[in-house]
Amino acid sequence: MTNVRVAVDVGGTFTDVCIFDETTRTMRVTKVPSTPADPMVAVMNGVARAEIDLADVSLFSHGTTVATNALITRNFPAAAMVTTRGFRDVIEIRDGTKDDLWDAYNDVSGPYIRRRDRFEVAERVDYEGKVITPLDEEEARALARLLRRRGATTIAVCFLNSYANPANEIRMREILEEELPEATVSTSAEILPEMFEHDRFNTAVSNAVLAPLVTGYVDRLSEQLAEGGYAGDLLLLHSGGGSMTPRMVRKYPVRLAASGIAAGAIAAKHIAQQCGYDNAVGLDMGGTSTDIALVSGGELRVTKEWQVEYGHPIVFPSIEVLTIGAGGGSLAHLDIAGSLRNGPQSAGADPGPACYGMGGDQPTNCDANVALNRLGITLAGGAKTLDRELSRRAIRSVIAEPLALSEEEAAHAILAVANANMADAVRLISIRRGYDPRDFALIAFGGAGALHGAEVARELNIPTVVVPPSPGVTSALGCLLVDIRHDLSTMYTAMAASADPDDLESAFRALEGDARGRLRHEGVAEEDAVLQRLISMRYHGQWRSLAVPMGSGPGALEAAVETFHEQHEREFAFRQDDQPVEIYQLQLTAVGKTPKPSFRPATELVPDPGAPASRRPVYFGAEGWVDTPVYDRAVLPAGATFAGPAIVEQLDSTTVVPPGTVAEIDEWLNIRIHLNTSGINPSQEA
Repeated sequence: MTNVRVAVDVGGTFTDVCIFDETTRTMRVTKVPSTPADPMVAVMNGVARAEIDLADVSLFSHGTTVATNALITRNFPAAAMVTTRGFRDVIEIRDGTKDDLWDAYNDVSGPYIRRRDRFEVAERVDYEGKVITPLDEEEARALARLLRRRGATTIAVCFLNSYANPANEIRMREILEEELPEATVSTSAEILPEMFEHDRFNTAVSNAVLAPLVTGYVDRLSEQLAEGGYAGDLLLLHSGGGSMTPRMVRKYPVRLAASGIAAGAIAAKHIAQQCGYDNAVGLDMGGTSTDIALVSGGELRVTKEWQVEYGHPIVFPSIEVLTIGAGGGSLAHLDIAGSLRNGPQSAGADPGPACYGMGGDQPTNCDANVALNRLGITLAGGAKTLDRELSRRAIRSVIAEPLALSEEEAAHAILAVANANMADAVRLISIRRGYDPRDFALIAFGGAGALHGAEVARELNIPTVVVPPSPGVTSALGCLLVDIRHDLSTMYTAMAASADPDDLESAFRALEGDARGRLRHEGVAEEDAVLQRLISMRYHGQWRSLAVPMGSGPGALEAAVETFHEQHEREFAFRQDDQPVEIYQLQLTAVGKTPKPSFRPATELVPDPGAPASRRPVYFGAEGWVDTPVYDRAVLPAGATFAGPAIVEQLDSTTVVPPGTVAEIDEWLNIRIHLNTSGINPSQEA
């Protein structure tokens, strides 16, 4: 009987594996070093190390960085773009914005497809969808033959107004498929049927350049799992917070960009709800970067304006996550003015921090934690042994001696800068959007999140930090908590006051028919399908729109307009009830429910944490070196309470409980660190 669910999340340094037994409702985890040259090797290494019999697996879910890394490194196959004559340079002209408005010399990186690989054909459709100039099929076929001679393996077809009528794009695709049967063809109207050609073209181009890479990876992994005995579909997490089967990945590979990032945000939301927090900040600190997500009112923020690289938008709904270069492997260095900096450069998995002993000689956050005895000398259950002397040597030569600091002061300064960077990022996603961090809990996870969580929270006056039972593999847990999900949209411009409700209903039903077809294609039963309508609206004359839920039946549009006014006031601090409201777009979220793991809370609470496994001196800044108890998390009972300073060690992470705080193990075996200790009585002083 298949009774095991497996989730794998590939990170920059480690690949995490989470195994949930449906019979016993227990979870176990493991970690293996990532293999950047071929992430699939680490996935299968993790399966082998966890001693998983794939024949017993009922669900295998995977968060992957293959798409993200491909966009960052630009290691693309031979790609081409075909567009309307006169619009070859849309993706290079872009929208005229810059990441840094004040830096005249900082140019946006070039398009994913070079100009010499972008081609034009004669065709034209007007804004209403009327074909003004049919596709010149003779010219189109000649171009297809040229692309075949040039060895194009993937092609993006991007015609100007194809969102209104895709007939010319479809015919161009048919001709390309006839002449280049082995090539992958992505059409902009199929990928994103929306106006604003730069956003649509670039999303289609991103989809095209990723198609061979992502499809090849997914197909190889699916074959490996099947050979091992797995009989189900591989589920892949996408940026919108849902999952896709390989069949849909072949059509929409661009949706896997930011796949692993979304997993951590979903897990943070689950843990916050489990602990009774409607408002939470997820702090996922890994080896290379830190991902920060906001949960407000029990919901994650979702955006349609995001990119892996600035200037190259991917316009699919995505969980809003802010990523900064602050991870365990982030390099500490002095800038040209002699000031201490931290990241965004990273030692990565190879050569890794200096303490790895693999040739790295630059100090990292990991080295600082090792030098201060906050981190022990073994990682991942003994898979990695650290050399404390190498950490101290790197800190001494690069930071301490140039700044005339002791090794301890230099290491502590490295961590202080890293914590300040993360606190600033939390401010960007919270205070800048009108949220007060003091009203939130901090969910600290990732391999390094629990090392830094309490001090980041202290910078922000966040009262409570929650460290989940397996912080180092929490993103992998997120992969077990998602449903199959698709996001569909269609343009629909009309004034809300005069829109025809029957016409609106017809447009929504067309989207729902497409959505049900996709879910059936992925094996979702009708009773497990959930469809949610959304309508994007804006005040007449505005540029940007807001999407709000849309019901059905009489009065649904009027209710949506009132919701729009309320949402606009919350987002932008004003509403204009006397201003006409314009409908911009119809959207549909299609969810196919998948079984979720059900965990058992502890029924017996034991306040006494028991004797620590060991003690060691740990450096805590102003307090200096403090003799600190080190607890083995595996034996800490639910209900245990103890005062800081303390260190809690486990297979996949280490938790630092600083002086002046109190930690408790809740019924879900989370560690809750309370920075405001009034009214809390630890059973044992450290």
